[in-house]
Amino acid sequence: MGKNLVGNHIRKLRFNNNEMTQQQLADKVGVTRQTIVALEKGNYSPSLELAFRIAHAFGLPLEEVFFYGEENANS
Repeated sequence: MGKNLVGNHIRKLRFNNNEMTQQQLADKVGVTRQTIVALEKGNYSPSLELAFRIAHAFGLPLEEVFFYGEENANS
C-alpha cells in the first residue's frame, strides 16, 4: 500500500514569480522560511488555511498549487 501525499508546485511558482525567495513567501503567508522549505521538500503537509494563503499569494486556485497523490511504497 502506498503513502498518501499532498504535493505542491511551490518551488516552480516562486521562480515564475520574479524568483521569489522562500523568505519572501514565508513573510507573505505568515510562516517561517523553514516551513516553506519543509513544504517544498514534501516533508510537511500544510493546514487547509495555510494552503489557501499560499495559493492566494500566487493568485492561483488551490488545485494549481497543491495536488493529492499516492506515492508507491516501492519508489
